[in-house]
Amino acid sequence: MSMLMVRELDLIEQFRDLSLVCESTHNSVKLGMLKLTNGILDEIREGQKSDMLLVDKLTLVNQGQGGEFRVDENGVLRFGNRVCIPDVTELKKSILEEGHRSGLSIHPGATKMYHDLKKLFWWPGMKREIASFVYSCLTCQKSKIEHQKPSGLMQPLAIPEWKWDSISMDFVSGLPRTSKIFEAIWIIVDRLTKSAHFIPIRMDYPLERLAELYIEKIVSLHGIPSSIVSDRDPRFTSKFWEGLQRALGTKLRLSSAYHPQTDVYLQQ
Repeated sequence: MSMLMVRELDLIEQFRDLSLVCESTHNSVKLGMLKLTNGILDEIREGQKSDMLLVDKLTLVNQGQGGEFRVDENGVLRFGNRVCIPDVTELKKSILEEGHRSGLSIHPGATKMYHDLKKLFWWPGMKREIASFVYSCLTCQKSKIEHQKPSGLMQPLAIPEWKWDSISMDFVSGLPRTSKIFEAIWIIVDRLTKSAHFIPIRMDYPLERLAELYIEKIVSLHGIPSSIVSDRDPRFTSKFWEGLQRALGTKLRLSSAYHPQTDVYLQQ
């Protein structure tokens, strides 16, 4: 009796491993199993027949001179344990998409993606194609920084030769609103004398209104400056502002945002 119980428990474990689903009726018991298959190996095997490089490798394998190349039990050419991928654009693209954008991969970098895929696949120029694919990913370009060497030492700006010939400007925002609904200050500083104008503004002012204030408060009193140092605020990088300064003959020198040191230094 104990032997029957052991055999029964062993049978139950085997059924569990097979993920069998049991459905009982009045006169029978039905067992069902869901099996997932992937046809990518069939696509690879068919693609290998049209890739001349892999055809030559397959010929050498049949002659016993394949080296690390071999044919597995499914008739797929492999390099060691790695599946040889034929030169089929759509097939390579599907592999790269799965290795980079699937829910399990989550946009790895070029190096990690190469080390992950090379465990399973092989094709000539694989590392270069993976790097090119990762660098062309828009999501990675938006969310991942690019590691580059520093562009050079910080260089001091040229000392202005005359007052109000070179100015710097920036906005100070997030201030409490005044009775006239001003909520920011436009600070314009002469780089030589360090004298400044503090112009109250509203952050929703159109660029045309800022241009009027610039002409009224700066140009009318001090003339047209030869250069302006400012950060990359959208107002200063707009086509209107650049066109206005070009018409006035002023050179714009844009720096990095949130980098006040640029009033003194610019990168080489």
